[in-house]
Amino acid sequence: MTLTCKSRALRFAAALNLSLLAACAVGPNYKKPAAPEVNDYTPAPLSTTVGAADVVAGAAQRFTKGSDISADWWSLFHSAALNALIELSLANNHDFKAAQAALSVARENVLAQRGAYYPSVAAGFSASRQRQSGQIAPTLNSNAFLYDLFTPQVSISYVPDVFGLNRRSVESLQAQEQEARFQMIAVYTTLTANVVVTAIQEGSLQLQIDATRQLIDSNGDNVKILQYQFDKGYASRLDLAAQQTQLAQVAASLPPLLKQLAQLHDLLATLTGRFPSQVPPEKFDLLGLQLPQELPLSLPSALVAQRPDVRQAEANLHDASAKVGIATANRLPNIVLSANAGSSAAAMNQLFTAGTGFWGLGAEVTAPIFQGGTLLHQQRAAKAAYVQAAEQYRSTVLTAFQNVADTLTALEQDAAAVQAASAAAAAAKVTLELAHRQWQDGYAGYLALLSAEQADQQSRIVLVQAQASRYADTAALFLALGGGWWQRTDLGTDKR
Repeated sequence: MTLTCKSRALRFAAALNLSLLAACAVGPNYKKPAAPEVNDYTPAPLSTTVGAADVVAGAAQRFTKGSDISADWWSLFHSAALNALIELSLANNHDFKAAQAALSVARENVLAQRGAYYPSVAAGFSASRQRQSGQIAPTLNSNAFLYDLFTPQVSISYVPDVFGLNRRSVESLQAQEQEARFQMIAVYTTLTANVVVTAIQEGSLQLQIDATRQLIDSNGDNVKILQYQFDKGYASRLDLAAQQTQLAQVAASLPPLLKQLAQLHDLLATLTGRFPSQVPPEKFDLLGLQLPQELPLSLPSALVAQRPDVRQAEANLHDASAKVGIATANRLPNIVLSANAGSSAAAMNQLFTAGTGFWGLGAEVTAPIFQGGTLLHQQRAAKAAYVQAAEQYRSTVLTAFQNVADTLTALEQDAAAVQAASAAAAAAKVTLELAHRQWQDGYAGYLALLSAEQADQQSRIVLVQAQASRYADTAALFLALGGGWWQRTDLGTDKR
C-alpha cells in the first residue's frame, strides 16, 4: 500500500511539473526595440575632410561608411608607447577590475535564482535523551519513561512556477547581468579613450611648453641686448620696458602649462593603477603620432548594437519588463509541494528497521486576499518603471547619435582649423623674420618686432592645439561608435 501511494505521488508530481513548464508566465514578454529608421548622422553626409600639406595632423581623412572598427583602434596612431600604456591600463585599472567583479556578482545571482527551478532537498539528523513525566502516557511502545531518540530524515519541498514568478525573476536577473556586462564594457571603452586623449594632451602640452621656453630664452636675449643699447643711449626706455613686459608675460604663461602637464602625468598614473609618484615612463611626442586617414563610420542601424550605453539601457528596459511580471505574479496564488521520509528509533542499531520508518506528502496553497493595496501599487509602480526605462532608452539612443554627429562635425572643423592654423603659423614666421631684419637694419621700430613675436608665439600654440584637437576628436569618433569591444573575445562578440 505504501509503495502504491508513493508511485502515485511521484506520477502526480511529474505530470504537474510538465503542465507547469508548458504554462505561460504572467506579465509582458520583452520585445527588443527596433533600430532607428535614419540613414545618416548629419543633415549633409560627410565623406572626406579638407587637408593641409606638409603639416603634422594635416592629412585629409576619409569616412568609410559601413566599415567595422578594430579592437585595437588606438594602434592606428602608430605609437608603441601608447599601445604599451593601453595594455598597462587594462591590466591594472581598478575601475575596470571592479566592473569585472560586478559582472561576476550578477552572473552568480542568475545561477543562484535558477536553483528555484529544482526541488529543495534537505537532510537532517536529531538525537536526544529525555525522561517522560510519569503523569502522562509513555511515548515509546516499551512504556519506558527514560529513553534515547534518534531521527534521521530527508525533506523535499518544491514550488511549482505556476504563474512564472521564478521565470520572471530569472529573466530580471539575466537582464541585470547584461546591465553589469555592458557597464563593464563602457568602463573599458572609456578607459582606452581616456588613455589615448590624455597621451595626446600630454604631447600637445609638451610642445607648447617647449615653444614657450624658446620664446622665454629669445625674449631674455632681447632684454639683454636692449639693456646694453639703452645703457649706451641707442635704445629708448620705452623699448626696454616693452621688451621686459613681453618677457614677463611669456614667463607667466609657462607655470599654468607645467601645472596641466603634471596633472596629466598624475591622471596617466591613476589610469594605469599607479600612484602619482609612480608616473609611467612612457613619454608622448605629438609630432610622432600618425593621424588615421581611413576612418570607419558605422551604419546608423548598427550603432545601437555597438554602443555599450545603449545596450545597458536596453538591458535596463528588459529588467523593467520582467519586474512587471514579477509584480503581477506576486498577486496570484502560490503553491508549495512538500514531502519527508525518515526513521525514528530509540537505538541507533534499530534505525531503518521494520516499523521505524515514516513519510509524508503535503501541498499548500497561499493566496493574497488583503494587503492594504501594497501588491496592487507595487504592480503599478513596476509598470511606471517600465515606461521610465523605455524613455531613458530612447534618450540614450538620441544621445548616442548626437555624440557621433558632434564628433563628425568636430573632425570636419578640426581639419579646417589645422589648415588655417598652419597657414597662420607660416605667415607669422615670415612676418617675424622680416620684422627682425628690418629692426636690425633700422627700418622698423622695436614695438613692431614685439608685435611680430607675439603673433608668432600665439600662432605656434594655436597650431599645436589644433593638431591635438584633431587627434583627440579622432579618438572620440572611435569611442562614439562603440570602441570595437565586440572584436575582443574576452568582452564578448554578440553585437547584433
